[in-house]
Amino acid sequence: MSDLSENEFYLTPGNMIRLYSMGAFPMADSRDSVEVNWYLPKTRTIIPLDDYNIPRSLKKIMRTATYEIRINDDLDRVLEGCSDRDETWINGPLKAAYRNLFEMGYLFTYEVFEADELLGGLYGISLGGVFFGESMFTKKSQGSKIALAKLIERLVKRGYVLLDVQLMNPHLKMFGAVEISENEYNRLLKEGLTTRAYFV
Repeated sequence: MSDLSENEFYLTPGNMIRLYSMGAFPMADSRDSVEVNWYLPKTRTIIPLDDYNIPRSLKKIMRTATYEIRINDDLDRVLEGCSDRDETWINGPLKAAYRNLFEMGYLFTYEVFEADELLGGLYGISLGGVFFGESMFTKKSQGSKIALAKLIERLVKRGYVLLDVQLMNPHLKMFGAVEISENEYNRLLKEGLTTRAYFV
C-alpha cells in the first residue's frame, strides 16, 4: 500500500474528490488520531456489477421481511454506526470532511429501517458511474447485508460501471467481491468517471 499523505490531511472537498478520482481512499489509524492518510493499493477489491452474487439466504429474508430503504436520512447516525466498534479508521476530521461532501452532493447514505428501527446501513462517494463504498454497519441481523444488496441493485439499474469496496473481507466476498490488478481497476475507473450516472 502506498501512503500518499503522511503529514497532511488532504480533507478539503476539492482535494478529496481529486484523490478519489485517482482511486485513493482515506483512513485514520484510530478514532483518536488527528491525522488521515490516503492509500492507493496495487491490488483492488471491487464487486463486479455484471457478475455479483446475492446470497440465497439473504434473498429469502428480503422476500419476506418488511423493511424500508431510506437515502440520506441521517448522515450522523450512519457515521456513528460505522465507527461504533472497538477499532475504527473513522476519526473526527474524517467525519467533518464527509459532512462537507454530503452537503455538496457527493456522499450518499443508504439506510435500512423496519418501521422506525434502524437495522443497518452504509455510505459512499459517488462520482460519475463510480461508487466508492466506504463503510457499513449493522444494528440488527442482516441490516448491512440488505443495504449492500439493495445498493448493488440500484447501481446496476442506474448504469454505474464500478463499485469499489477497497479491501476484501468475508462479508464482501459472499457478494462476489474480487481482487483485480491496478491496470484493470484503472481501466474501470476511467470508464466509470466518464459515465453519466446519477445516484438519486
